[in-house]
Amino acid sequence: MLLEAHELKKHYTTRNGVVKAVDGVSFALEPGKTFALVGESGCGKSTLAKLMLLLERPTSGSVRYRGQEVSGLRGRALRQFRREVQAVFQDPYASLNPRLRVGKIVAEPMLAQGDLSRAEIAKRVEEALEVVGLHAAAAKLYPHEFSGGQRQRIAIARALILEPKLIVLDEPISALDVSIRAQVLNILADLRDAYGTGYIFIAHDLAAVATISDRIAVMYLGLVVEVGPAALVARSPAHPYTQMLFSAANPKSGTLPPKGEPPSPIAPPSGCRFHTRCPYARPDCSTRVPQLRDVQGRQVACHYAETLQPQEERV
Repeated sequence: MLLEAHELKKHYTTRNGVVKAVDGVSFALEPGKTFALVGESGCGKSTLAKLMLLLERPTSGSVRYRGQEVSGLRGRALRQFRREVQAVFQDPYASLNPRLRVGKIVAEPMLAQGDLSRAEIAKRVEEALEVVGLHAAAAKLYPHEFSGGQRQRIAIARALILEPKLIVLDEPISALDVSIRAQVLNILADLRDAYGTGYIFIAHDLAAVATISDRIAVMYLGLVVEVGPAALVARSPAHPYTQMLFSAANPKSGTLPPKGEPPSPIAPPSGCRFHTRCPYARPDCSTRVPQLRDVQGRQVACHYAETLQPQEERV
């Protein structure tokens, strides 16, 4: 496996209580594959991304990269991890330094490694820009001279410059226009197929990532409530929350809408955390905690997933 997360938890202590941002998440990613994490804002997706990138340390649980526990990486091994695992973030307007020319921005990861000459770095920058569909002349310009979609291509070029094995994509298309989203998704798919790069793709739009992902995990209040092959989860969601996400993208789907607003992560509901909003909730849903279990080719954390009947053909 390229990356494995086992029972990851990240809890934050605040004045009002403990926020269980990630509360026991496990998954595995194979080389050259795309694993999507999907859910509403505040469900724990970005916190999970930070754990993968070593920007945060877990409260408990582990992350293994190519079989090695990442929390113990030091020195050369840590530098190698930083080289092989890159990130693309949500806002292309905020993730690029406005004071630097594009060439310098894309070259930053290589400059940090410090093992190539200026001529070699300039050549690699030119190649990276061309790979994402930008002319080499773009290296001489500043970020403000580009559109949002072009800026995100620059961010992708920066992530690619070190030829990483894994890229964590944290909401990389949510700030883009709908027409530009498809272009960026196509670029990412082409690059994955050409270079065998693995992706962890984090988004709130299930339909948008369904076409690029091999597996999808749906998160709610720090937990995974459904996980399985992308085509199955996208076309036939089994958990009521997964069905709700598709209903938001397709109002004509016929799925019953959720009730109320998401609960506070400081005081999540007892039993099934989704029961306060679930249109199918039964009395015992408020007392029994559902565990992920095999249901029709995927895993679902719902006591009554079989009787709800998965909603067919969402995309």
